Amino acid sequence: MAIVTVPAQSRRITDPAEIKAFLNENGLHYEIWPLEDRVDPAAPAEQILAAYAPEIDDLKRRGGFVTADVIDVYPDTPNLDAMLAKFSKEHTHTEDEVRFILQGRGVFHINPGDRPVFGIEVWAGDLISVPLGTRHWFDLCGDRRIRAIRLFQDTSGWTPHYIAEGVHARYEPLCLGPAWVAGEGGTAQ
Repeated sequence: MAIVTVPAQSRRITDPAEIKAFLNENGLHYEIWPLEDRVDPAAPAEQILAAYAPEIDDLKRRGGFVTADVIDVYPDTPNLDAMLAKFSKEHTHTEDEVRFILQGRGVFHINPGDRPVFGIEVWAGDLISVPLGTRHWFDLCGDRRIRAIRLFQDTSGWTPHYIAEGVHARYEPLCLGPAWVAGEGGTAQ
């Protein structure tokens, strides 16, 4: 289950219905997809894509996506820091950025321009769609682990278009993790 954090308002949203409403108000699409009894999230990519084929096909139909793949990032992924540097600066894309999280977690930071910047910490089971042209950036949480289904409208994938005056340097990834949600006072990472 995702967590939305609005640092300028010292606000955190953890209720799934409130998260969906907040993100919808800000132009983002959010769903929770089933994980239990579907497929082992560590299964080979082909099995993952086959298990989620009905949902992927629906997204393809609704959003004009033509391909899907599985990205798998570990702390020891070669050139991880260089790869993450491409995503951790404020940018936009010319197509929607859609991710369904299978394992791990990360934070999509959204800069709506006319409202405060907010972060969406996504976990296993969360599907998020960041519309084309939305100013955003992405950070992994402290465990530097994420596995996700990605969908693309262009078979060549997307290219980040960086914002020269991006605000990303003013924000830290606010990964709160399950302990915080459970009320155990987990700390930000």
